[in-house]
Parts: sequence; structure tokens; C-alpha cells
Amino acid sequence: MADLRINFAGIRSPNPFWLASAPPTNTGYQVQRAFEAGWGGAVWKTLGNPVINTTSRFAGLTFGGQRVAGFNNIELISDRPLDVNLKEIAETKKRFPDRALIVSLMVEPKREAWHEIVKRVEAVGVDGLELNFGCPHGMAERGMGSASGQVPALVERQTHWVKEVAETPVIVKLTPNITDITAIAAAAARGGADAISLINTINSLMGVDLDTWNTIPHVAGKGTHGGYCGPAVKPIALHMVAECARHPEVNIPISGIGGIATWRDAAEFMLMGATSVQVCTAVMHHGFRIVEDMIDGLNRYLDDKGIAGVTDLIGRSAERYGNWGDLDLNYKIVARINREVCVNCNKCHIACEDGAHQCIEMLADENGPYLKVREEDCVGCNLCSIVCPVEGAITMTEVPTGLPPMTWDQRRQALDRLQTVAAEASCATADKEAV
Repeated sequence: MADLRINFAGIRSPNPFWLASAPPTNTGYQVQRAFEAGWGGAVWKTLGNPVINTTSRFAGLTFGGQRVAGFNNIELISDRPLDVNLKEIAETKKRFPDRALIVSLMVEPKREAWHEIVKRVEAVGVDGLELNFGCPHGMAERGMGSASGQVPALVERQTHWVKEVAETPVIVKLTPNITDITAIAAAAARGGADAISLINTINSLMGVDLDTWNTIPHVAGKGTHGGYCGPAVKPIALHMVAECARHPEVNIPISGIGGIATWRDAAEFMLMGATSVQVCTAVMHHGFRIVEDMIDGLNRYLDDKGIAGVTDLIGRSAERYGNWGDLDLNYKIVARINREVCVNCNKCHIACEDGAHQCIEMLADENGPYLKVREEDCVGCNLCSIVCPVEGAITMTEVPTGLPPMTWDQRRQALDRLQTVAAEASCATADKEAV
């Protein structure tokens, strides 16, 4: 059995699976039940000045029959008194000394406010702090959350204020509601952050009720933007984690968040550079015990790969992720249809004909109708294999081209050289004719 223990910026945890700061970490009762189920750590729901939350608060996106493919949340930070939260945090840490207990914090962007809450929270014995610069609703309207998290200078300054007094590791939680997340990550690093976590939720409006015309959710007929999360945001989160992992000015540990629901998701985030992963929506959908499958699945995967410890996964795929201009233009794959498996639903033909490159033919012989790819016209876009409902019916197959690897940048440089040579030859010819 593999070793699942991690050391995240000095915070030790028996496994990389943490609860994200959210409704599932709102009380000591919940966090303790989570630890009993096997979670390695938890980030306590964000503390600050208590707020008043609304009803209703949540909305879910159903797509293709899948419930909670996406999730929208307009709930704010903890609405429970700070003293009550601190008492429960102390009790929880005493009961589970081996689990990572981090507390999320959010206050107005004032030095003294940060100093006060950091000292009060650390006094009860937490393992680390997470600065919430990500909430896109409610708190942002008050100059906190993503209102601060979208401004590199504010992130750097407030991180520095916290580091002036903090005695435990400081994690900065990043908002995805920004053009370049690496600018914020680098600012956090400059401010002295020990680690970053990402992504927080994405600004969203879940929908509109076509009968009442109310937004979903609504509060007495009025709606607002909320934070979007769940499986639908995983590709966005994975991209942003990868961007931060490969950025030379970040270079601090990463806790991955966003659409993580299975051990497979967790492994992908770790391969792209995350050391720990945080989960929220999947727990709200299925409960705390999903961690059992996560732990078992990750153990089996590592054993199958012959990997002794989970930390050996961290960043192994990050070097394979880069810019479009670095891709090999001479690499070629084509689609091939297995007639023995294909059920002739024609989804691939429709997709290729209407949405791609018109290279799948509908043919027939003595054995009946069949589909065939004209490989000379296939660009290897993958669309047919994506829409195919039958496993193994379409495979994307590498085809040797006999050409050396060539990136777009190399191609452009080669063309520039040819143009230079042509220009020089033209000038030489003109000089000879002039003589």
C-alpha cells in the first residue's frame, strides 16, 4: 500500500484529501464527522465579521441527466459568532491532532483587522491559515473577497500584513474571475505566502425560471450572481493550477480546488502540480464517505504504477503542458472505425459532416451499411471519438509522417530565414544588373 501522507508547506496530513472552505466545514460537528470518515484535512468555513445569509442560497445544473453537473452558491462567510467557531476549532483539533486543520479568513483590507483575526485564530491551535481572496458575491461588494483578489497589489499587501504576525503557514486562495491568474499567484508569492489554493468559485447566474421569470435561485423575487463550482469547472481549475505550477515567479506549493469528485480527479490535479486537493460540491452531493473511495482508488492506482508515495505524482505532467507554439505540427493522428464494434448510429458522421471536416463516408457492401474515414482528409480533431457512444468503436491512431518534429515557432523562424535569403539574393541580382 502506497504512502498517502503529504507535507503541504509545513502542514502535515495523512492523505491529500481536504475539505474546502464551504458549507461542509461550517461547524465542529461536520468537520469532526469528516475526519471520522477519513478526510486528511479541512479548511474551516471562512471567518470574519459574522454576516446574515439569505434563503434561498443554492442552485444546481442538471445536464444530460446528470444531477449537480454544476453548482451555484450565493451563501456568504460564516454567520456564526467568531467565539463559537474558535471554541469548536479548538475542540476539533484536540480530538484529531493528526489531521490538517486550516482556517479560512476574510476581513476588510486593513492591516489592524488582519492582525487581530490572525492572532485570535492561531491562539486556538490551528495548523495554517487560508486567506480568502476569492468569494465573488456579497463580500466582494464590501471590498473583500474577489474585489481584493483581482488586484495584485492588494493581494501582495494583505498577504504581507498577515505574514507580519502569522506563526503558521499562510495559504492564499485565488479567484478565477481574472484574466491572468498567474499575476495574482505571483503577487501572493511576493507577499510571502507559503502556498496558494485555487480555484475559488466562478461568477455565474445559474438560470431563469421560464414560468415565473425569476432568477435561479431567487430571494423574494430578486436574484444575484453567485459562485459556480462542481464537475463542470474542473477543466478551468486544472488549467489554472497548471499555469501556476509552471510559472517561475510562483514556485510555492499548490492546493488544487474545482470539480474534484473522484480519486482520478485528484490524481490529475496532483500530476499538474497540486500537493493537496480540496473538495466541496461532491461532498454536498454524496456526503463525507466518498473519501473512502478516493483513498482506496488512489492507493490502488499508485500500487498499479509501482509508485511508493503519493508525493511522487506531484507535477509529473506539468512539464508536458506548455504553449500552443511549442506543439509539433508534424505529429499526425487519424480516426479509425472498428466495423465489428460500430452500431451505425451515425453520430460520428453527423458530427464530422456538420461540425468538423467532412471526412467520414457512409458506405454499404454485401454485409450492410458501414462508416469509413478518409484518412487523407482526417485532421485528427477527435470529435468523432468524443461523440461516439460505443467504447472501442473509434480509435485515434498515430500515423508516421516521416517528417521531423516542427513547432509553429520553428516554422516561422524557418520562413523568416527563407525570406531573408530570398531578399539577399534579390539584392545581389539587382546589384549585378546595375553593374
